[in-house]
Amino acid sequence: MSTILSLAPQNVWKHFYSLTQVPRPSGHLKKIQEFLLNFGKSIGVETFQDEAGNIIYRKPATPGMENRKKVILQSHMDMVPQKNNDTVHDFENDPIQTYIDGDWVKAKGTTLGADNGMGVAAIMAVLEDNTLKHGPLEALITADEETGMFGAFGLKPGTVDGDILLNLDSEEEGELYIGCAGGEDLTATLEYKEVETDPDDIALKVTLKGLRGGHSGLEINEGRANANKLMARFMNQVIAYDEACLVSWQGGNMRNAIPRECEVVITIPAEEEADVMEYVQECETLWNEEYHVHETPISFKAERVELPAMMVPDEIRDNLVDAIYACQNGVSRMIPTIPDTVETSSNLAIVTIGGGKAEIKILTRSSRDSMKDYLNTSLESCFSMAGMEVTRTGGYSGWEPNVDSPILKAMKESYKAQFGKEPEVKVIHAGLECGIIGAVVPGLDMISFGPTLRSPHSPDERCYIPSVAKFYDFVVATLGNTPVKE
Repeated sequence: MSTILSLAPQNVWKHFYSLTQVPRPSGHLKKIQEFLLNFGKSIGVETFQDEAGNIIYRKPATPGMENRKKVILQSHMDMVPQKNNDTVHDFENDPIQTYIDGDWVKAKGTTLGADNGMGVAAIMAVLEDNTLKHGPLEALITADEETGMFGAFGLKPGTVDGDILLNLDSEEEGELYIGCAGGEDLTATLEYKEVETDPDDIALKVTLKGLRGGHSGLEINEGRANANKLMARFMNQVIAYDEACLVSWQGGNMRNAIPRECEVVITIPAEEEADVMEYVQECETLWNEEYHVHETPISFKAERVELPAMMVPDEIRDNLVDAIYACQNGVSRMIPTIPDTVETSSNLAIVTIGGGKAEIKILTRSSRDSMKDYLNTSLESCFSMAGMEVTRTGGYSGWEPNVDSPILKAMKESYKAQFGKEPEVKVIHAGLECGIIGAVVPGLDMISFGPTLRSPHSPDERCYIPSVAKFYDFVVATLGNTPVKE
């Protein structure tokens, strides 16, 4: 059976394979940092780690290229840890198991980590290859991009000082991104005193799974279901018609991933069990009808469990379910001048209720700061009315596009010369690190591009094999044609 080590270009795929063998979920990066440091030292390239946990490489220009502008190759080292409910995998210790399915590389039941492992692999291949022509090079592998861009935010002035930033973290080969959305984290919390359950009631665990999920920026406009929003529809009805009480709620686990699964524990009078079980089946049928174009088969099941001792008070339950039901989720507005591109969106990412505490986490995005603030204020109002304390953190502005960028002009010409067609120039509705790094290194000329990926941030993540060679060849050609420094 073929493995990814047999794929071309082998110098990229071998490094990507090595990355799949090193655990690197966001927030747990010690192993990958050691791996990247050892790699740089093994090939004789200047290598160090900064205070924010980023890994930096420096490689001098090849002879005759010393007068070219300095390029910073940039990717992030962490990956989103998502797995199917029935997959046994420890992201902090287990390697990713990859396989080839036609023209795609996938992982067995987990995220693949091609976001942004393919960018890191391409950088490793460039640094290792002493036959390539290039000007002075720096490489910046940032830490914890997926959970808040902490590595980029922690980058100190002077750590890198290039003229051009090539961010290798977008996900459609043949597209050059020259701008991106900004983002902000919104967290609503509430502490409450639990009350005793009725000993005459029964308890049900209700489980929703099978949703596709995906990237809350790149795929927010694809009409996919949000597990927390579907569960709110169910809870609204069983509270109203079946006297349901709420014990606990757990939905989603990453701010930047559309939630795929949700589980609640409820209590109901025993005589309502048949009605609730029938309604569970009705929901499963209805949701599969509503989302059959955008989703794989949705599973919605309920089963009896032991009656817990404590639950959420009725008034708190009603306020929380109402707020989740009312919470704006998905696309709010498209860019007026680029109507096929999302401007503003929100992702109701994580809901955790139980044990006397409720916490709701949302990621909002917009390429227009005023609209991001408007959306956040409306969400803040929604949860404040439910009695929750709302905080806004981790805000960052979008990356404003520069259509007159010199490196954009050079890369468009290079791409057409290589592949016989013009690349598409776009703004992406996802958080790239370009804007943050650009604020630390003023005057950077920036472009983001990459191979073709699908469904990052979900176990359906896959990398299109034919795109990898084109992507890497384009990286090499871009480095060989870097403009002369004036």
